[in-house]
Amino acid sequence: MRTRTATAVLALSGLLATLPVLAAEKLKGSVSLKDLQTTGMKDKSHKHQAYDLFFETQGKSYTCRTDSDKSVNATDFVVGTTLRYEIDGDKANLWSPQNKKVGCKIVRVEALSNPM
Repeated sequence: MRTRTATAVLALSGLLATLPVLAAEKLKGSVSLKDLQTTGMKDKSHKHQAYDLFFETQGKSYTCRTDSDKSVNATDFVVGTTLRYEIDGDKANLWSPQNKKVGCKIVRVEALSNPM
């Protein structure tokens, strides 16, 4: 009985010690919006138009898709303007210069090749 308890305590403490290493740090900064495209269609189950936002930062190109259950005003996110961003795993938040916020899910990441 004691050996099982001791083993469980050791396993749990080992797991708790590795959690901070496994937690990814949020990426934050400013970036220029490369493109904004509509995706999908509105219907009864998708009440709003979804959008794909394209931007490049830290050597990667990101495609981020908005939720079709939430309204987004496309005119708040003008292509070529500088946005603030925060990436946490596969989720991102983007803020326009007017401080309008949109939450989106990262659906594609591409490593940018170094120009020769």
